[in-house]
Amino acid sequence: MDAEDWLADTRTSYDTVAVSYADQLRGVVDGAPYLRAALALFADAVRAAGDGQVADVGCGPGHVTAHLAGLGLDAFGIDLSPAMIEVARRDHPGLRFAVGSMTDLDLADGSVAGLLAWWSLIHLPDSVVPSVFGHFRRVLRRDGALLIGFHVGHEVRLKTTGYGGHPMKVQVHHRQPEQVADWLRDAGFTVEAQLLLDPDEDVPQALLFARLRGAPDDIPTSA
Repeated sequence: MDAEDWLADTRTSYDTVAVSYADQLRGVVDGAPYLRAALALFADAVRAAGDGQVADVGCGPGHVTAHLAGLGLDAFGIDLSPAMIEVARRDHPGLRFAVGSMTDLDLADGSVAGLLAWWSLIHLPDSVVPSVFGHFRRVLRRDGALLIGFHVGHEVRLKTTGYGGHPMKVQVHHRQPEQVADWLRDAGFTVEAQLLLDPDEDVPQALLFARLRGAPDDIPTSA
């Protein structure tokens, strides 16, 4: 499957489920103490680096963007799905949201102090992840903070329905934290911490905290 195919399938799928997705995830962070703690640590890391804009890349309906704003960060959201952005603007009218793709991130070099990818990398093919991390490195300023959340495992499964039974067509990648950490290091990041959630469940979750040490240079940004 080429880039245009999986990007189009992902965009269409999340356009289809946008309203029901937002309804199901509303309040989910409030009921998840470890996720709240991780986001608070991320906010502290951004402030320690001198504060500045924070990009929530793959923001969906904007609920985590809004949580970051509630922690005092200058957070804005970017998502591939126009319908998701419509819902985010409806639910959080005081925040900034834009349609965009992490595979071609339309942000200026060194323009953000923090970047969040909150379970938004799970539909990327392995071959694309290093390029995306190159974009993350390019747009983060020196000492910028990065937080990534993802499913843990070894499998790739095709998701055909979700969020109220609506049709979807997306590949869901479960990855090992060591692999994601290696990709981050190859892109120039220092991995600072790893948190494993629900280790006794069938599909654990992981959070990786990383920091950009040094200025962006010649890291490739295309697959």
